[in-house]
Amino acid sequence: MDETVNEPIHTAPFAPFEWMLSGRYLRARRREGFISVIAGFSFLGIMLGVATLIIVMAVMNGFRKELLDKILGLNGHILVQPLESPLTDWKDVADRISQVRGVRLAAPVVDGQGLGSSPFNATGVFIRGIRADDLNNLTSIAKNIKQGTLEGFDEGQGVAIGRRLADQLSLHAGDSITLVSPKGAVTPMGVTPRIKPYKVAAVFEIGMSEYDSTFVFMPLAEAQAYFNRVSDRGSDVSAIEVFTTDPDRIDSFRKSITEAAGRPVFLVDWRQRNSTFFNALQVERNVMFLILTMIVLVAALNIISGLIMLVKDKGSDIAILRTMGASQGSIMRIFLITGAAIGVVGTLTGFVVGLLICLNIESIREFLSWLTSTELFSPELYFLSKLPAEVDFGETTAVVIMSLTLSFLATLYPSWRAARLDPVEALRYE
Repeated sequence: MDETVNEPIHTAPFAPFEWMLSGRYLRARRREGFISVIAGFSFLGIMLGVATLIIVMAVMNGFRKELLDKILGLNGHILVQPLESPLTDWKDVADRISQVRGVRLAAPVVDGQGLGSSPFNATGVFIRGIRADDLNNLTSIAKNIKQGTLEGFDEGQGVAIGRRLADQLSLHAGDSITLVSPKGAVTPMGVTPRIKPYKVAAVFEIGMSEYDSTFVFMPLAEAQAYFNRVSDRGSDVSAIEVFTTDPDRIDSFRKSITEAAGRPVFLVDWRQRNSTFFNALQVERNVMFLILTMIVLVAALNIISGLIMLVKDKGSDIAILRTMGASQGSIMRIFLITGAAIGVVGTLTGFVVGLLICLNIESIREFLSWLTSTELFSPELYFLSKLPAEVDFGETTAVVIMSLTLSFLATLYPSWRAARLDPVEALRYE
């Protein structure tokens, strides 16, 4: 006769009854309402934390990308400046640099500062002399002409000005702007300012207020004469702006450009010219990430406190389940599922909310501006005409994983406490 050995029945991990009990604990009854409120606040905290992190990171990425596009769309990736002698051989140097592999444009420029005035107003301006072909190759300018045209730019004495500058001076295409330079003609009485009116041939708008409100483009030959860069040795330029096919690989172009110049030159790349600005953006972005992560961390701590109170309240239930044969692992998984459900649902909801807001952030900004009758995103302060947002897949994934990890870690201690509960002690006074 075979002997039957009675062995305890072990349920599989995450069995249906564990999910059922976890769901019932999440739907608290009236006397457990306070625990349900804590769970609700935990859910809201995680949802808002994840959504805010995604939105802030997207806006910071959008800021960097938009500003980088605007800055590099107008200024060269490498600035070639002369050493030892002026750039009187600028034509040959520009031609040689333009032949370098990976260089799409080498534009000689004459830069200077002046005062722009009209019968209505006056303001400081940055004057840049440039050839018409080079200006047409700057798509940030050529494709954003709002008034007038760049046709015949080299032939006449017209200038192209930014939209905000035109608004400040109340000018339109065809009107006249008077430019004043402190470095004018040399007379026995000293240097006199040069004052000369120019026709506004075109008005452009690239979307970056700092450029739209200060830049004046002038034909290169006219700028050389205006800034006294024509002498017996010939005409010279301030520098050569070099545009490459890949700004992120700028170091790989430095040696070949220096060799192609064929004369002593000093190179400054876009990272050096804007290092303070972009470093400040990076620091601000990292600090914002750390600060906003605290929201998710506080919500995770709420999960811990809520679960500890739930374990305390369900002590008799846990003892009965243990006496009925539930293992310590089953008890631990029940409360693990309960706490993790709050974190997972909160994270996924925050992810969806964050993406929806990022996709419609400009419309939301316009609505809030209309509702409060204030300008929430001033172009003069933030350099851009609209609020940018670019969601980075890697960063968004990191935010979601970080939130889920914190949520799971928050459930471990309360679940372990529940599994370690002694059934005898829990039922002693029942």
